[in-house]
Amino acid sequence: MSLDKSLKSKSALSRHRNVLTRAERVLKLQDEGKWDEENSSPFGMPKVGHRKPSVGKKSSKKKKEEAAEEKE
Repeated sequence: MSLDKSLKSKSALSRHRNVLTRAERVLKLQDEGKWDEENSSPFGMPKVGHRKPSVGKKSSKKKKEEAAEEKE
């Protein structure tokens, strides 16, 4: 019997999400200085862009240089 697609392990479910929870949006707005606890309402909150930071791959030239430095 095979395992259903929805019953994956926890690590497989921890991928990038495009939608933030309300608490996550409030934290992000606080970091940016756009959230005031006294005057802000959780209704009509501004949109918060959530982008996954892309990690660039190292070129083979840089890898070879780093390997040469480590050997020395």
